[in-house]
Amino acid sequence: MNIHPSVIVHPSAELGRDVHIGPNSIVGEKVIIGDGTWIANGVVVQRNTRIGSACRIYTGAVLGTEPQDLKYKGEETFLEIGDRTTIREFTTVNLGTAQRGKTTVGNDAMLMSYVHVAHDCDIRDHVILANAVNMGGHVEIHEHAVVGGVVPIHQFVKIGCHAMIGGGYRVNQDICPYVRVAGYPLRVVGLNTIGLRRKGFSSETLTLLKKAYSLLFHSNLNVSQAVKRITGELPKTEEIERIVHFVTNSQRGIVR
Repeated sequence: MNIHPSVIVHPSAELGRDVHIGPNSIVGEKVIIGDGTWIANGVVVQRNTRIGSACRIYTGAVLGTEPQDLKYKGEETFLEIGDRTTIREFTTVNLGTAQRGKTTVGNDAMLMSYVHVAHDCDIRDHVILANAVNMGGHVEIHEHAVVGGVVPIHQFVKIGCHAMIGGGYRVNQDICPYVRVAGYPLRVVGLNTIGLRRKGFSSETLTLLKKAYSLLFHSNLNVSQAVKRITGELPKTEEIERIVHFVTNSQRGIVR
């Protein structure tokens, strides 16, 4: 381990092998930091936070502080961060509340500078949040989604896997998997074709996704009618099943 003498570590904290913590950082009560994680100077990790292995956390990040929610009454809640995740300068991530009990950030994620992840959010594996993304509580961002810079996300919004949101646009409804969205008001501008190809999606799968989204976004059908056509006419692949499950379980409605 390489812990600078100025670092304050609570006696109940657990540090793994080869952990680096830079000057003037604080590690609080019941914090767990995994093997090989690198923490820069001036980082604050408050209580009940678990950080996985091989993470990189940069100057001024503040993790595990109390939720900015008036319903929070000091209950025992948690923050969990996966392995190999990068958290850049001055990002803040709060504990959960009693409703979910924890805030989670997955494996191999990147949270760029000035991101705010609020209470009870669920940020999954390989998500990229560009600079100054700010979200309300209970937001879900599914695997491989990319959110552009300076994007505010309304509480309880869900963003589907492999979706891509352009920078500077306000998100107040759910974003379907595999799409690109942009504009005022926010709208679907196409399939995230380039991103999907980079992730190894086949031409056959892309063609199938285009058919599904043609029914959802480029027909005169309402959402329930489009879902009925999709389930009746298209093969039940994993991608199609994800779309159907996402749309039928949307609580805030989907961006169209």
